[in-house]
Amino acid sequence: MRKYFFIIIISGFFAAAPHLFCKSGNTMPDNAIALGKQLFFDTILSSTQKISCASCHKPEFAFADTSAVSLGVFNRKGTRNTPSAMNLNNAAFFFWDGRAKTLEEQALIPIANPDEMNLPVDSAIYRLQQSAFYRVAFQNVYKEKPSAKNLGKALAAFQSSMETNNSPFDDWKTREDEKAVSESVKRGFTLFNGSANCVRCHFGPDFSNTEFRNIGLFNGKELNDSGRAAITKNPDELGKFKIGPLRNIALTAPYMHNGMFKTLREVIDYYNEPDRFVPNSINRDVLLNKPLDLSEQDKTDLENFLRSLTG
Repeated sequence: MRKYFFIIIISGFFAAAPHLFCKSGNTMPDNAIALGKQLFFDTILSSTQKISCASCHKPEFAFADTSAVSLGVFNRKGTRNTPSAMNLNNAAFFFWDGRAKTLEEQALIPIANPDEMNLPVDSAIYRLQQSAFYRVAFQNVYKEKPSAKNLGKALAAFQSSMETNNSPFDDWKTREDEKAVSESVKRGFTLFNGSANCVRCHFGPDFSNTEFRNIGLFNGKELNDSGRAAITKNPDELGKFKIGPLRNIALTAPYMHNGMFKTLREVIDYYNEPDRFVPNSINRDVLLNKPLDLSEQDKTDLENFLRSLTG
């Protein structure tokens, strides 16, 4: 079906509103997850109607991106690496600096961010209310018209559904299949929980954490993202960032909040000798005060273990 657009002025700028637009060929969502998925992939939520949530959270890369920072509307560069949108049900905070406490809150922020989707939330809701497809879809699922509240709930429902526990590691540890992983993976898991100290920050079903840590990627110069401190205004949290889940980590390169490491091996090399990469870091966590003294085989084993978490 052809799309018709009327140009209206909303919140001080021009936005295209699809008054008569109907999603030809798409199945009408009958639950919150299906509705959230439809919205996640729909460009209706960006000011230019050219990008969607999935433009930066790419399914083939575990809903992360392959760039150090993603490009939003008009090719505007973001400021931080796009994390995976999967395996977030155990998270206590969202975004690298923890500015959002719920998935519902998190879901709306990129829509309004000028460097991302650049559409005020009230304008996004207006578009959804003018869409015949979404009027019916929200009525079917929430028994009410589109609103900021149920838009956040729908997007959060889809993200909450994306938990993975079907990796080779799970086959080994949960389903007790000793042949599911190599001996290298098993050695890597022992290192992860032992001398490599990884488990001090990454644990639980998603190998995540509810804490913020400074791993040494702040020096006040070229590495000047203050992280959590910008939200809390607490100088003790300077350079701290959220600890994310490690599931599917092999698919989500590049790594860290600024995407400065292109491979898992680079990440392991950094943790092994952080001073070799950032010798003048500020406020670095004491866990990284000493080199790990990992051998080349240790590094390979750790990398293979991390790769076994791909579901």
